[in-house]
Amino acid sequence: MFKRSGVWWTCIRHNGRKIQKSLETPDRKLAKSIEAKVRTELVEGNYFDKPIGRDKTFPQLVAKFMREHAPKVSDSQQRSYTTSSKHLLKFFGEINLLSISPKMISRYKVLRREGGLSPATINRELAMLSKAFNLAIREWEWLEINPVSRVSKEKEDNERDRWLTVDEEMSLLENSPEWLRDIIHFNLHTGLRQDELLSLTWDRVDVFRRTILIKDTKNGKPRTIPLNKTALGILESKARVISIRSKIVFHSKCGTKIDKHNLRRALVIAKEKAGIEDFTFHGLRHTFATRLAQSGVDLYKISKL
Repeated sequence: MFKRSGVWWTCIRHNGRKIQKSLETPDRKLAKSIEAKVRTELVEGNYFDKPIGRDKTFPQLVAKFMREHAPKVSDSQQRSYTTSSKHLLKFFGEINLLSISPKMISRYKVLRREGGLSPATINRELAMLSKAFNLAIREWEWLEINPVSRVSKEKEDNERDRWLTVDEEMSLLENSPEWLRDIIHFNLHTGLRQDELLSLTWDRVDVFRRTILIKDTKNGKPRTIPLNKTALGILESKARVISIRSKIVFHSKCGTKIDKHNLRRALVIAKEKAGIEDFTFHGLRHTFATRLAQSGVDLYKISKL
């Protein structure tokens, strides 16, 4: 046996054939037990007749995916994987991988849609599931077919392409509670993504240089966002009443991170009161970018913000 990527592997020669496979455990004692089982199956002639993936369950797939693939992506993507995996595990349970069919995945998709999830969120969950199955096929040799490949994606609308007019901005701010008003106003002048804004902490704010540092970005590369007078004013106002219980800039009354679902509900209520249709939180970032372009800022510079 030998160790690779933190887990034990075995390399056995039987009747002129070389069998090298992961024993999928960092525990040496357990690995020896699994290796002994493989040797027994080889002697009895059952090893090569065993269907691929026969003994693999969905929780094993998710655990291996989170252990081996998730650490390679950005922190925000890891959080997305963690959230998605909880919902997927709740639905599929201890099912054997060979029993997961396109029909079953379609039922999951319908259940999530009926639960009020956006098409984009459902598609992200399906993308994670598909990625896990592809790894199980190409790298882990657990399976031969990806059932997700036969399931259609949810149709995503074009709400994210919508931006606010000046009148709509004023109406939205007037119909928002103070905590939401600060978030909307700040984001119209910084263009942060939702996760970036909700995770923003004071140690990432540099008042003297008039910048904020975003480390946990969508592509995993840190970027610096300049602060104009309006954005800086909002931060200075919040700093005067900073909670000693929280390092988060835009936090809840309890000093904790604002739940994105609560933010979404609050924005829906505010935009309905303001009479604004087809608008999401991402529209704030799009409004920010559109206004910069209209003022003559280079498109390449905008793309880096």
